[in-house]
Amino acid sequence: MTHQLARRLNAFDATMIVIGGIIGSGIFINPYVVARQVHTPALILGVWMVGGAIALLGAFVYAELATLRPEAGGQYAYLRDAFHPLVAFLYGWTLLLVIQSGGMAAVAVTFARYTRVTAVPEWVLAIVTLFVLTVINCFGVRSGSNTQTLLMLLKLAAIGMLVFAGLSGGQAPSPVRTSGGAYPPLLALAAAMTPVMFAYGGWQTSSFIAGELKNPKRDLAIGLLAGVASVIAIYVSVNYVCLRVLGADGLAQTTAPAAEVMRSAMGERGVTLISAGIAISTLGFLSQSMLTAPRVYYAMASDGVFFKQVASVHPVTRVPIVAIILQGAVAAIIAAWGSYEQILSYVVSVDFIFFGLTGIALLVFRKRGEAGSFRTPGHPVTTLIFVAACWLIVAGTVARSPVNSVIGFALLLAGVPAYALWRRKAS
Repeated sequence: MTHQLARRLNAFDATMIVIGGIIGSGIFINPYVVARQVHTPALILGVWMVGGAIALLGAFVYAELATLRPEAGGQYAYLRDAFHPLVAFLYGWTLLLVIQSGGMAAVAVTFARYTRVTAVPEWVLAIVTLFVLTVINCFGVRSGSNTQTLLMLLKLAAIGMLVFAGLSGGQAPSPVRTSGGAYPPLLALAAAMTPVMFAYGGWQTSSFIAGELKNPKRDLAIGLLAGVASVIAIYVSVNYVCLRVLGADGLAQTTAPAAEVMRSAMGERGVTLISAGIAISTLGFLSQSMLTAPRVYYAMASDGVFFKQVASVHPVTRVPIVAIILQGAVAAIIAAWGSYEQILSYVVSVDFIFFGLTGIALLVFRKRGEAGSFRTPGHPVTTLIFVAACWLIVAGTVARSPVNSVIGFALLLAGVPAYALWRRKAS
């Protein structure tokens, strides 16, 4: 008897998964990266708002696609049905080998660093963390979702503490001195947009669990729009308090803005509290990744283009246990290997190519006469803006890191013979 995934999640779960997929440790650290590119409070906040607007346009696109293809694997299914199974396979291929697994490895090591267990090597604690989350998710989608929701609420509490401390603490001297940048204004804005867009990434992974939502056509659309809108408000609030306490120059001069804000308000006790908050935030991101990504590998195997065992669903927990274990194992290997940061840089451009292609997928479905119950506002103009923004990031990444980009494309193309091999076996 073939067992199917169980539809046990609702709109609230989807919203928590969207927020959890976006917010990791970056928002506690990344504001200084943007401040080093643009040097006035208005531009710094403006860049974060523009990035949020682009993310919201993407959420509109994915919300409509979710009503068209409410299937397990989400983005994988959109690419498969709009273009060709090979395109979808290449997405899943890079997701497993580098994008998702490498990101999880990096975040797991970040969690290990912030827990400050000096007697245990960071890579060992990272692997133990991944193992525990793998086991939790094997007990069922509700078990994984409840863990993710709890960590998400703790993460929001940490961010709320940071914002409250920033609003109640001292204010930076005014007027703030601004410094000249290394780039012309337009290039500086483009450089600032890159870390902002990366910080907003991750909401698309919520589409992977469409096969386990009770009402995917409604719940995923609600989760995407409510989740992304919430993150925009959170990100702008965090940057506002960083600017309020540190000023634009002070923000640019520190590599730990959240810790500096908390130190200003509460001393070293505040630094300890926010370090715990960052650790919880990274753990929440890991939990979300372990919950969502295995559904793509499950969908690939169900289509006959991956190991057939990965499509197996446990008869009791009704989750793809083999796919979950596979995700945890690959992430653990990369964490132990220790060169995940370089690997991640290889596939930055590849990741955003698939973002853009997913936007094009909506244009393809509309041209075929398909339209979901949710309609993307301003389509096709807003959809094309989202696609253009994604591919401008690809172009910028190739220009800054041509060697790493070529390696990323090579990893992508290595999936072509792998796809041919699995298709031959299936036939």
